[in-house]
Amino acid sequence: MNGIVTDIQRFSVHDGPGIRTTVFLKGCNLRCAWCHNPETLRPEPQLQVLPARCIGCGACIEACPAGAHEVRGGEHIVHRDRCTVCGRCADVCYAGALTVVGREMSAEAVLAEVLSDRPFYETSGGGMTLSGGEPLVQRGFALDLLRGARREGLHTAVETNLADTWDHLAEFLPLTDLFLVDIKLIDAAEHKRWTGAANEAILANARRLAREARPMIVRTPVIPGVNDTAEAIGAVADAVRDFPNLVAYELLPYHPLGTAKYRSLGMPCPLEGLERPSAEHMDALARVASERGIAVRVAGAAAPARA
Repeated sequence: MNGIVTDIQRFSVHDGPGIRTTVFLKGCNLRCAWCHNPETLRPEPQLQVLPARCIGCGACIEACPAGAHEVRGGEHIVHRDRCTVCGRCADVCYAGALTVVGREMSAEAVLAEVLSDRPFYETSGGGMTLSGGEPLVQRGFALDLLRGARREGLHTAVETNLADTWDHLAEFLPLTDLFLVDIKLIDAAEHKRWTGAANEAILANARRLAREARPMIVRTPVIPGVNDTAEAIGAVADAVRDFPNLVAYELLPYHPLGTAKYRSLGMPCPLEGLERPSAEHMDALARVASERGIAVRVAGAAAPARA
């Protein structure tokens, strides 16, 4: 089976144990206002434009059959309403100002790239992680990748927002060694406001997954003005504290990386001007969660927070 892959990130150390290869699948069923990977939101390939790299050579104008490129007053203009994302402009853009984000790949081709680092997995206890976007948006392709990794004896992890039916999630259980579960907010109205979707099914799926014999790491992105309060983080910690398969609760500090990406894709950025939370604030939130008696980690921190 073929799927649309945004990126294959080798030597990843933040998406499960050991050295891993993280496969980012395109398409997501949520629209989190703070998303730092907007290139994974839409399921189809997209043209990414980095104007700072453009040298004005005009090769894209000659290559484009749809007339989507124009240089006016020294400025490179892309008419996205004409663009068919054929990729011909990117093929001739030697400066790297134009790229197509999202490529169709077979499960076999992805696994071949993943397996090229098998020695590192064997020495570190690593493996393959599926991320996105949301892997369940390309459910059939994701399952094919997991089956292939299973046949090769690789450790498998899936990062998911759980915003799907339980029947779909259950298909992943026998193929997944670790679930990395994103729980952003407990308050239903706030979750709908900031992600565009209700969270009742998400929380129900989390509770059901907690009864399965699969380790789970729960993650919360900490977003200024959204959920960066003791109340919001404490609510998530309260919801997961009794999960018998909970390995750890991770807090992921917001990073403004996505802002420029939105512009490069011609997409409006829902949140701008936010700053990364301070280390002191993240530590304070971690203490709030650890007081519930669970292991808490702050992404990028040297050691787990203690109560």
